[in-house]
Amino acid sequence: MAVTRNGIIEIFFETFGDDADPAMLLINGLGSQCISYEDEFCDRIAAFGYFVIRFDNRDVGLSSRWDEAQGANLEAAGGVSGDAPYSLSDMANDAVAVLDALGIERAHVMGLSMGGMIVQAMAIDHPERFITLTSVMSTTGDVDVGQASEEALKVLLSPMPTDREGAIALQLAGARTWGSPDAYDVTRITEHTNRALDRSPKTAGVGRQMKAILTSGSRSEGLSTSQIPTLVLHGSNDTLVNHSGGVRTAEVIPGARLVTIEGMGHDLAPNYWDRVIALLTEHASRHR
Repeated sequence: MAVTRNGIIEIFFETFGDDADPAMLLINGLGSQCISYEDEFCDRIAAFGYFVIRFDNRDVGLSSRWDEAQGANLEAAGGVSGDAPYSLSDMANDAVAVLDALGIERAHVMGLSMGGMIVQAMAIDHPERFITLTSVMSTTGDVDVGQASEEALKVLLSPMPTDREGAIALQLAGARTWGSPDAYDVTRITEHTNRALDRSPKTAGVGRQMKAILTSGSRSEGLSTSQIPTLVLHGSNDTLVNHSGGVRTAEVIPGARLVTIEGMGHDLAPNYWDRVIALLTEHASRHR
């Protein structure tokens, strides 16, 4: 485990495997800590011959909270003024800072949900840092695709609990609403939520990350000239980011391959690790 900086923002990261292997950078979704990529999941990718890197996005986990790190010099923190203190592009710069800290020029990069949006922003701003791109359960920022169902949106916008029991209940409600129907496991979800709360109880950053999503606009035009080999994965049962978001992502990126994973919702449940890891490493192996 280690930390690096993007301006005054401190980013926590961890690695798995041999640093002589090609790098595989994993980027998290909204409000989630890097441990959402479970140790076993990372170890299994590393076993295919990849140097796996996971990190906490700004405002969650062990990385800097914006309200603690910011000062008079917003530019030094990589941010904009107004209601959205930073953008997805700023968060993409955090990912680049992690690669820089490890001396990695190019990497295979995968992102889930908001992480997929960050990967897309990174592809537009820093295409030279990629070997391959994998966007999972994500969308392009176009308002006509990838929208949440009414029920999912209601849970997503629920007030953030201030106690542990409430936080666990909200995670269970989310998993029940948009998670993979055949992977709803109260014990697993509760244990993971407790681990995350014990590691870092930060919650205020979720709203700021949401603002970054809502104010960053469409990436379709920027992605339309991408030459990065791209894989798009999306679950058929995703009610938080509708499958149409994955379809649009694959449509706008030249040569992108779309794979719909039947039954999967908006989560990375162990039930689907075999399928996701096989697709991810197969895609990467074609461009080693």
